Formats: sequence, C-alpha cells, structure tokens
Amino acid sequence: MERHQVFDRALLLKRRLRALRQHGSSADFLLGRAADDLEERLSAVERRFDVAVDLAGHSGLGAQALLRSGKVESIFRVEHDSSFLDRSFPGVVADEEALPLKAGSIDLIISLLSLHLTNDTPGTLLQIRRALKPDGLFLGAMAGENTLGELRECLLAAESEIYGGASPRVAPFADVRDVGALLQRAGFTLPVTDIETYTVRYDTAFHLMRDLRAMGMQNVLLGRSRKPMSRRFFARVAEIYAERFSDPDRRIRATFSFIWMSGWAAHESQQKPLKPGSAKAKLADFLTSVENLKKK
Repeated sequence: MERHQVFDRALLLKRRLRALRQHGSSADFLLGRAADDLEERLSAVERRFDVAVDLAGHSGLGAQALLRSGKVESIFRVEHDSSFLDRSFPGVVADEEALPLKAGSIDLIISLLSLHLTNDTPGTLLQIRRALKPDGLFLGAMAGENTLGELRECLLAAESEIYGGASPRVAPFADVRDVGALLQRAGFTLPVTDIETYTVRYDTAFHLMRDLRAMGMQNVLLGRSRKPMSRRFFARVAEIYAERFSDPDRRIRATFSFIWMSGWAAHESQQKPLKPGSAKAKLADFLTSVENLKKK
C-alpha cells in the first residue's frame, strides 16, 4: 500500500542545497543548539560506542558533538547529497528514508532536526532500529508541535483577511506523545521523549523569514498553494506578528520546540518490566494509607 505523502522531498533537497550555496552555515544556530544538547545528553550515558552514524545533520555539527564527547571510536555521516559532506568525517550519500546500513551493524545513531520532514517517519525509525546492534542507542531531536506557532497563526490570519481563505504554509509538527508511540511501534526498548523549547527574538517577521530561507526551511508541503503571494500579504503578516507577538522593545518572538527521543535496540541485559503481581507493595495497602491521611 502506498503511504500518504506530505512533503515534497525533492523540493526540500533543492532548497537546502541552495541555502548551503548562498548562505553557508550562517543560519546553523538551531542545529548548533541541538548539537550542544546532544553532547550533554550523551555525557549521561555511561558507555562507549565503537561505531556511530550522524544521520542527515546537513552541517556536520552532530558528528563534531560526537567527537567532542570522547565516547565514540568511529564516526560516519549519512547525507542526502554529497554537498553536505566534507573531509572531516567519512560519509555516504543516501536518503534517510532508505538507509544503506546493514542490520545490526551500528552502535549509536543520532539524528538532529530532520526526521520531522520525512514522509515515512515510522518506517525511518524502524530502519534505524534495525541498523543498531543489540543494546545500540538511537538519540535524536525533531521539531515539535509548538515550533513556529506564532508564524503559522500570522500567515493564516493574513491570508484569510486578504484572500478570504487559507492554505497550509507551516509544516504540521508532531506531538511528544505521538513520537513516544512511534518509538515503541518501531521496536525500541526503554523509549524516552521530552521537550526543549527555545525562544528566538527578531527585529521583524522579515528577519525571521530570512533565517528560514537561509536554513532551506520554506514551505515544502505537497498541499501548499502554488499561488504567488504579494508584497502586501507579507507586509500584513509582519504587521500582525508585531501586534500579537512583540516584546516591549518591539522585537518579536519565535518559538522553536525540540522533541528529544532516545531508544535502545533490544538486548537481554536491559532492564525488564516487572510481571503483573510481582510488586511487593499492595495497591490496597496504599489506598488504605490514603484514607487514613484524609481522616487526620
């Protein structure tokens, strides 16, 4: 059965390549923050990894964080185009939705801010889990549902006001509970998800949209409107943004939400959930204690 397609992946790659040519690493601050968070999270993992893969990081910042951690022996990168690779780390060109990794071959796979733009995220997570050795770790971050919520609201308001209707202009980002369910569905053990939210301030909405272009993060939804937007439309977006989401100094706020996820490939040494009825404390005892407390 053919899976429903949400994103124009060819257009996404084209825009990322154009952003790389025109802007280089000037707008990599979100990836930089994610890489720093990755290094901190990895420091809490009490083990070393022989082979690690930085999956679709586009900048190499994830691989550099792995190197700084001192916990990885060999680091490889997988990128959608050779333009994203350099001589710092060996790499291979492949789409993250079709991983060229042998089953049970990798100790650690990381993914920073790319999985939210895959059409088959469950299938990609399944491929990641299969590529891990037993007791291998996946650690990644993807954009969460609150990301660019302010911009989404202003785009919808301006388009409804000017054109009498609205089309999707900001990608639908995932909820943290859905991501946890996807990890379980892909067969990861000990899955964990949490959210980190960052607020970035800009002089105007035009400065925010300029950064998004420099990241190659314009609208790549297959259901997007092909109708060109006028200067009047974008001017109105900026006005609404300033009215609704500006601080006393008149700078605007933009929210970026990272859903962090981790999961392990199954191994007999891992902690197992207790069997039903094996707990030493009885639920009835707890309830009785609660009732006693209420009476005091």
